[in-house]
Amino acid sequence: MINTDVVIIGAGPTGLFCAHQLGIIGLKCEIIDNLDKIGGQCIELYPDKPIYDIPAISECTGEELTNNLIEQIKPFNLNFHLGERVEEIKNENQKWIIKTSKATQFNSPNIVIAGGVGSFEPRKFFIQECEKFEGKSVFYSVKDKTIFQSKKVAIFGGGNSALDWAIELSNSSKVILVHRRDEFRGDQSSVDKVKKLEKNGKLEIFTYYQLTSVKGNESLENIEIKHNEGKIKSLKVDYVLGFFGLIMQLGPIFNWGLNLDKKHIPVNTENFETNQKGIFAIGDICTYPGKLKLILSGFHEGALAARGCFKYARPDEKLRFEFTTTSKIVQSRLGVKTND
Repeated sequence: MINTDVVIIGAGPTGLFCAHQLGIIGLKCEIIDNLDKIGGQCIELYPDKPIYDIPAISECTGEELTNNLIEQIKPFNLNFHLGERVEEIKNENQKWIIKTSKATQFNSPNIVIAGGVGSFEPRKFFIQECEKFEGKSVFYSVKDKTIFQSKKVAIFGGGNSALDWAIELSNSSKVILVHRRDEFRGDQSSVDKVKKLEKNGKLEIFTYYQLTSVKGNESLENIEIKHNEGKIKSLKVDYVLGFFGLIMQLGPIFNWGLNLDKKHIPVNTENFETNQKGIFAIGDICTYPGKLKLILSGFHEGALAARGCFKYARPDEKLRFEFTTTSKIVQSRLGVKTND
């Protein structure tokens, strides 16, 4: 059982900044995320895309924003529990007992839900046989590109992820790009690169095709793809990558006794607390009059939610508002050296 002041569900920008705000007021937190990496939507959906509405930063990518937020919270030595989903919560003696999919348990007076619009799960192939090879020969993300070196890789999808990995892996692998349409949805510059690589014999492209079969024993041996007009091709491949986007699921949140409004959680705007005492919701998943789904709005929500957590974590103390520019206590928590 891990005892902490706050459990944050979601390691995206909003959750990370909330952790920072908790740290400067002296509260400890643990962060859980269903993804296997820190950054939430910024990392999964647009790591290389420019963002233009972060205050005082004219332009940054999703990855750069994530890295800066990680750097900002380093003084607090936070623990991340990645690749875990919160499966169950229950209230015992005014504390929340939180259990994850990996049987990790937490005891905390506060929960901050910063999970975007739910946990991210990849859209998978409809072919049931693919399950047998998942994590071995069939993947929906790339964690270690070196395993594909000098191998034959079939990539399915028409968005930026499929195009970018087709371009990247073509440097050291035999790549086959398969898409069910003739037009790709990714950036035109990436589309142009892929077509140039095809022209130069660096990769193959099959459009109007979809996966219909995967075959092999311990490892994948070949696949079959079917054209819209019925023609079937058999291809010998070592790996299959599927990039069809992400499904955002609320999952077990439905069972937590929250007053859900469709797939969103209503909150009060004083401290972003939900109808459940000690449970707060920030970021895209929360709703209130005038809500804007912007990262900067999530930062504001996280700052107020952090202060809302204080009264449950330190019921016998009064939180005094202090500016980081003048507070020696806050500066000490941030690791800033002072003359005092």
